[in-house]
Amino acid sequence: MTGNSDDPPAGGPPGGSARRALLLVNRHARNGTADLDAVRAALAAAGVAVEERDTARKQPIPDLIRRHGPGYDCVIVGGGDGTLNAVAPALRETGLTLGVLPLGTANDLARSLGIPADPLAAARIIAHGHVHTVDLGEVNGHLFWNVASLGMSVDLARTLSTHLKKRWGRLGYALAGLRILRRMRPFSAEIVTPEGTRRVRTVQIAVGNGRHYGGGLTVEENASLDDGLLHVYSLEIAHWWELLRLLPAFRNGRHGTHRGVRAFACDAVEIRTRRPQRVNTDGEVSTTTPARFRVLRGAVRVYTPAAGPPGGPEG
Repeated sequence: MTGNSDDPPAGGPPGGSARRALLLVNRHARNGTADLDAVRAALAAAGVAVEERDTARKQPIPDLIRRHGPGYDCVIVGGGDGTLNAVAPALRETGLTLGVLPLGTANDLARSLGIPADPLAAARIIAHGHVHTVDLGEVNGHLFWNVASLGMSVDLARTLSTHLKKRWGRLGYALAGLRILRRMRPFSAEIVTPEGTRRVRTVQIAVGNGRHYGGGLTVEENASLDDGLLHVYSLEIAHWWELLRLLPAFRNGRHGTHRGVRAFACDAVEIRTRRPQRVNTDGEVSTTTPARFRVLRGAVRVYTPAAGPPGGPEG
């Protein structure tokens, strides 16, 4: 592991001064309008001085972090994986420690960090003040926490509307998946690593930095946000019903042992396709092939349970 689970708590000035926390909540997230009074009370009781900024105006949350962040010791972000993906560059630029309040639909990053879905329980982790350094993935300059992928997942991201997520929650992922399953089409790609080039016929290539993605799937059973690796798989199947057979293995991260799935780990990889393919990063379509991926080790600091993120040989 590259992260340091023994880092001292992040605080303000020496001598036990209270931490000053900037609180930013995406009110458009699935649970973004939840009552957070108990969260604020728990943080205040632990000596965390919380100041919330209005995110309802035109200024995006990442810009609020850049503008106001230097006056704080940490930033607490309430939202889902899309919100957290958007703030990753601002966290790198400011060096602020991130506190996660899971208020989205899937909350895959929170799960990868070992943070409970309940916002009050998540706030208690922030209050405890244990800091862990974790990796970020990068593709063509775009950062991601969980997974970047091309193929079926791009169609899923485009089909999975805000309305579908708000109404059905994580079940919305399954409903959207059923819509695209029958129209999946294989495409040709080259997977380039220092060891050589692999030419494949695939319906999806995924490059994982974190552990969880897609509302309950697992990148790889030993993957962790601090292992310094990208976990890659290529889904090389011909018929939609083969994917249904593989679903249990995708949930526990053991799909790499099955026929029809090519899987390996690396710290950098390039995907090339004859025609540009869109690339989905944490649920947002952000770039196209050719796509150059790399892992940024120890890129950001996050409040986590004392044991650090799950996964890895010791997880």
